Amino acid sequence: MPNLPNSAGVVVIGGGAIGTSAAFHLAEAGVDVVLVERAELGSGSTVHSAGGFRAQFSDELNIEISLRSIDALSRFGERPGAEIDFHQVGYLFLLDRQDDVEVFERSVALQNRCGVPSRLIDAAEARSLSPLLDTTGVLAATTCPIDGHATPEAVVQGYAAGARRHGAHLETGCAVTAIELDGDAIRRVVTAHGAIETGTVICAAGPWSADVARLVGADLPVKPLRREVRVTEAWPSMPRPLPLTIDFSTGFYYHAEGPGLLFGMGDREQPYGFDVETREEWLENVLAVAERRAPTLLDQGIASGWHGFYEMSPDHNALVGELGGVSRFLYATGFSGHGFQQAPAVGEVLRDLVRGVPPVVDVRGFSVERFANAEARPEHNIV
Repeated sequence: MPNLPNSAGVVVIGGGAIGTSAAFHLAEAGVDVVLVERAELGSGSTVHSAGGFRAQFSDELNIEISLRSIDALSRFGERPGAEIDFHQVGYLFLLDRQDDVEVFERSVALQNRCGVPSRLIDAAEARSLSPLLDTTGVLAATTCPIDGHATPEAVVQGYAAGARRHGAHLETGCAVTAIELDGDAIRRVVTAHGAIETGTVICAAGPWSADVARLVGADLPVKPLRREVRVTEAWPSMPRPLPLTIDFSTGFYYHAEGPGLLFGMGDREQPYGFDVETREEWLENVLAVAERRAPTLLDQGIASGWHGFYEMSPDHNALVGELGGVSRFLYATGFSGHGFQQAPAVGEVLRDLVRGVPPVVDVRGFSVERFANAEARPEHNIV
């Protein structure tokens, strides 16, 4: 039988990038922490992520969190100590609508004020950076050399190993079935492997966070949205290094992945929910955009592919904070596609919130209460 501790200072629910980052930073700070994951570590949204990280956001809080996270990812081999296949090859956003150009101009100005070395460039320079491109119709582009991509599974396993070294207990195959309260105070987390006495819970359950919140009678407005990627067969002649390239108006993107090219695109007709069926039109639509933007991609065979789920919030920005009305129920979810890349800094924030000290980043603007207070803060630069 699993040797699940019967008590913990903090119980983290969810074993993806956010949850394992929180467990690592808490354990490193000397907090008694147990993480429970109903399947395997990283098996939810994280392992299915494209692995991108960037500072090119339109929201100042996202920029601050991302800068701190990029720095942590660049030093991941030192702390917690693991190789994560870190490629700082840049992001390239292609803009073919004048409205987007104007928004990205403002975003670049904000990013520059925050210390991000992003810049607006023309179509010719965009093609020189990403030679697979056909830039017909491109009005402008933005680029940033500190952006790039890493391996999500390696980040999760690195944080998990670091957390265990500092004394954390990570329990997999362990679903949470109830959270028991005494008034408004958490007393116990009940799991498939037994109960854990605790006064503090962190919900880092990604697309399943709304279900966890309902266990304490709360509402987290997070909905799952299916996303798919494909990886080509080995492509020896593919130019390298290659930035993570995004056709912003369609959402089509690609980056090098091993010997091939990883590519994907959101399905605008995809309904919310845990839909596991691929719509036949999806790949046709992706390849139609690829024929226009990266035509040589159509000459390559497809070696593999997978799907995962974004955890969408109403304004496409994260939900990070502590619930009102339930003592010590913390949450970090709703990242809408940028959870993996913000996990390092968010783990530090959760550590500080648990310990009752000012967090390394002031995340009050990401409280779920912003929706009730009509203070939504939409993030424009989402993929």
